[in-house]
Amino acid sequence: MFIQKNKAIVLSLFLLLSFVAPAWAQQQKNETQGSIAQRLEVMRQKLETMRRSLGSAASVLKEDNKEDKSKKDDKSKLETPLGRLRGLEKEATSLQSEVNTLRGKADRSEKYEASEVDGLEASVNELQLRTDTALTETASLRANPASPEGTAREIKKKKKFLGIFGGGTDEYEELIGNVTPGRDRELFIVATKEVRKNNYDVGRLLFQTIITTYPDSPYLPMAKLAVADSFFLEGTTSALIQAASAYQDWLTFFPTHPLADRVFLKIAESEMRQIGLPDRDSTRARRAEQRLRALLQQHPNTILKDLVNKRLVEVQDNLGLHNLYIANFYYKQSVDQQKGGLKGAQSRYREILDKFPNFTFMDEALFKLAVTYQVEEETDQAARYFQQLVRDYPNSDYVEKSKEQLQLIGAEVPQANPERTKVLPPEKKSFIANFKNELFGLYPLTIDKDGVLMTDDFDKTKFELIDQIIENQGDINASQIPKSLTTVISQQKPAAQVQPQAQQK
Repeated sequence: MFIQKNKAIVLSLFLLLSFVAPAWAQQQKNETQGSIAQRLEVMRQKLETMRRSLGSAASVLKEDNKEDKSKKDDKSKLETPLGRLRGLEKEATSLQSEVNTLRGKADRSEKYEASEVDGLEASVNELQLRTDTALTETASLRANPASPEGTAREIKKKKKFLGIFGGGTDEYEELIGNVTPGRDRELFIVATKEVRKNNYDVGRLLFQTIITTYPDSPYLPMAKLAVADSFFLEGTTSALIQAASAYQDWLTFFPTHPLADRVFLKIAESEMRQIGLPDRDSTRARRAEQRLRALLQQHPNTILKDLVNKRLVEVQDNLGLHNLYIANFYYKQSVDQQKGGLKGAQSRYREILDKFPNFTFMDEALFKLAVTYQVEEETDQAARYFQQLVRDYPNSDYVEKSKEQLQLIGAEVPQANPERTKVLPPEKKSFIANFKNELFGLYPLTIDKDGVLMTDDFDKTKFELIDQIIENQGDINASQIPKSLTTVISQQKPAAQVQPQAQQK
């Protein structure tokens, strides 16, 4: 009966692996190409946004100059504002084609030079600078001194705007192309509404219009932050990469703003949301740890200090497990199989002790490090780590074995530290939880998906930081910022309500 049960278990595991193995292999392939694929996706999104902005701005200039056919039809006059915008639009389209070609090569596993990606990335960044400059410099030509603020705009019917927005209207083209007094506020409100409806591309385009077209707008700083938030809320891998970059860009311009510590934390969380299992690439975890440490150094008195320390422990647990898995591999080879690799195990265990003092599985690292010194007959060093384990981890599963080894060595068995008697071994995860994490490459973290100004799951009863910004005509006071990491100021809207379109989802 026992043998039959074991056969059934083995057969079940074999069948399970037959389904999991192909998915795991594909995931490993994606991870290998991940960095290149992510960079190309970021470039594609940037070029698409540039192309849309330039097309909208050019359409306004074209309409304004429709009676001057010589300027409208003469494509050789690239020095005119319209020609400049059209030229940049063509460059964006051309670069987008190159990006798509390179993406195709990567997807088909065809050969390509790494320098191609680097060169394309530099071209996109350079075009982004020229595009922002051109949109800012042509804003005066697109200006309409008669402000429509407070009056209903007539929305003309036509085909989908640039083939991306639903509804069959040119509402957003008018918002983006024309420059009128008070339009920055309207853009901010409508952009907020679109992000809350998960129309992230549309919302970013509208926020970006404030940045490039209304350089003196009081909404400009918060528009830049809202762009970063929209990437964070979107949550895809390429979006999180751009979120970290956009948050960092915002900090460069506004390092002393009352929201600076929250933005700093969101940079770290953008990296944390990309952390994989400990047996995989640890690059994101290392970046997150660096960001969290830098936050504590630059904002030592932040009210988020306890939360940052909690995040740091979680990230360091991931890094510690990464080292522990490598150390255990060498430990098994050297101690169990006697094939060498003892020094490799020792260096990894010591790195855990030195860098991650709050590591959840420190007792295992201490015990196995002590055993490696026993194998080398360095009994003093072995006794030192066995004693540390008995003293600081009295509830560990390794305590009794450590005491036995200390007695064999002839070393003193210390008493448990009274302050450590409540430190319990880490809770063992269920088979289902482990299987789920392995299958999807998840590492459990306690971070949420809310941005600095907006929540991921918007509710009409919530009054958020971005609503307060709209009510304040563009900024927020330090006294209006909650004393904890939350974007929600209150659950009920105050008497002076925000514009209806910003609250609708």
